[in-house]
Amino acid sequence: MNDTRARIYRHINANPGVHFRELTRALDLATGQVQYHLARLDCVHSESVNGRTHYYTSSFDPWERHAIAFLRRETARDVLVALMEYETARPGEVADHLDIARSTLEHHLSGLIEHDIVEKRRSEGRVTLALCRPDSTVELLAAVDPTASDRLSDRFTRLLDRLLDGG
Repeated sequence: MNDTRARIYRHINANPGVHFRELTRALDLATGQVQYHLARLDCVHSESVNGRTHYYTSSFDPWERHAIAFLRRETARDVLVALMEYETARPGEVADHLDIARSTLEHHLSGLIEHDIVEKRRSEGRVTLALCRPDSTVELLAAVDPTASDRLSDRFTRLLDRLLDGG
């Protein structure tokens, strides 16, 4: 393995779920250069989640790759942490706890539910949220730290939601 491929692999191994732009910035490599070397790294998997391509070593299964992609996004991560604390909660309680608009919560929930990370339970006319695999989610949380650009993007979205909701 050449030096550039080794650098890319080491970075992905140390930062599971890193997205493409962050990878190019962190390693100070041109996008074409990173694309070329990623195509030749058989031990790296990619997953596209909500418009971003994330990269992982082969040690993660598909469910873990999707969960990590969401854990790298601050708001989705906050939703998951809230559900770890509450075990089950009504959507309004989670939105209030996180001080986010209900529409923002629903936006993040749609992907989390689609990838079997969170489930909506309906009982007696009430909807509650719960983690599908709580123990696995807790383990993955320790492996992931959202990047500064991910956090800024999520904070900007929250700010816009507050402005649009009149808050």
